[in-house]
Amino acid sequence: MTATATPARPTAFSAARTLATAARVLRQLRHDPRTIALLLLVPCVMITLLRYVFDGSPGTFDAIGASLLGIFPLITMFLVTSIATLRERTSGTLERLLALPLGKADLIAGYALAFGALAVVQSALATALSVWLLGLDVTGSPWLLLLVAVLDALLGTALGLFVSAFAASEFQAVQFMPAVIFPQLLLCGLFTPHPNMHPVLEAVSNVLPMSYAVDAMNEVLTRPGVTGTFVRDLAIVAGSAVLVLVLGAATLRRRTT
Repeated sequence: MTATATPARPTAFSAARTLATAARVLRQLRHDPRTIALLLLVPCVMITLLRYVFDGSPGTFDAIGASLLGIFPLITMFLVTSIATLRERTSGTLERLLALPLGKADLIAGYALAFGALAVVQSALATALSVWLLGLDVTGSPWLLLLVAVLDALLGTALGLFVSAFAASEFQAVQFMPAVIFPQLLLCGLFTPHPNMHPVLEAVSNVLPMSYAVDAMNEVLTRPGVTGTFVRDLAIVAGSAVLVLVLGAATLRRRTT
């Protein structure tokens, strides 16, 4: 009797496999104009709408526009990434990929790289629109705004990849948004400063990555240079994204049962 050959599993992370995965995801997204529009246009439309909601009070737009410049990309990347990854699993694509010499780390890193490239474009469009067309007044460099916006979008990508492992349908993936995104949105300091919150809520907000994303945006808004607080906030957002990606690789499943 002839034994069935078992595909060799990769033993280490491979940049070549990661790049091949990212290229495949980008090719698929190229044929999905609605997803591209959601990723690239919706944050710009929302920021433009916000600007003219406060048309009679431009100072209000300056006060919250920088924060929302990081929040909107995070939300859209979370939605698109969680649904796209779940679609791969439910269609059987993920199971076929994992039957190849492709490690979970390669797969997660490839998805993160592909969506991260889109996140850079998305954040660049939203930042350029806000600063140079809508007149967002920032004390610091617009390039620092862009850096924070990109990291926020990457955090949204990481969170989307992570929660997709626990959803059985696209509807369930969307349902994770109130559980994962809304609490951070309410506690990030956008609506009221952290010291004004109940002590318990303030303590919770201090462990949520979106709080540090908003704080980093506010540092750029009010400070002319790179401060220690800005570097700390940036490191926490980046570290949170990496941690969530590692958890996403650990919880990745072949199929949704």
